[in-house]
Amino acid sequence: MPLNKIISVTGKAVPVPGADMDTDRIIPARFLKCVTFDELAGTMFHDERFNADGSSKGHPIDAPQHAGATIIIGGENFGCGSSREHAPQAIKRSGIRAVVAESFAEIFFGNSSGIGLPCVCAAQADLATLTTITTAQPDTEWTLNLETMTISSAAGSIPVRMPAEPREALMQGRWDAVVELMNAPEAVAKLAATLPAPAYTPSV
Repeated sequence: MPLNKIISVTGKAVPVPGADMDTDRIIPARFLKCVTFDELAGTMFHDERFNADGSSKGHPIDAPQHAGATIIIGGENFGCGSSREHAPQAIKRSGIRAVVAESFAEIFFGNSSGIGLPCVCAAQADLATLTTITTAQPDTEWTLNLETMTISSAAGSIPVRMPAEPREALMQGRWDAVVELMNAPEAVAKLAATLPAPAYTPSV
């Protein structure tokens, strides 16, 4: 069960401004009762995007000029709050393939990396430049390159950062820990054989 090697992501960007974008804003708690993560498609930032009657609040995600965007431009401490894995799932299943922000909450970053959603950091000034260009020229195509650690377009190139381990896992197609285990049954069995027997037998 091979995984895709994620070397680069190319697409339009959409600014989602503001610091401390918490996971309850990314995916409200009532959506957590979904049976499969596929049901989360289209739900990201739901309460920030829609009124109770379903009408639009004019969120950047829904702006016509940003239709089809696959890269989110965020702020500081993106993904903070509760550790719900539904947040990055909602983002990815809504068509977003990467997030660029000033910083990320640690658990959100780990959950994102584990589903193949690259999250990279950029300096505040560089994010401002990226946002300005994207706002003025929303059809600009950006390429996030994990080899060169840049996000670039015809307008220029901006450096980004990501810890080495998740970056290598994404680029090598080894970002899903469950798939890693499923692909190595012999290694799992060998390790299991070295583990001590349980000290007691649980009652049924």
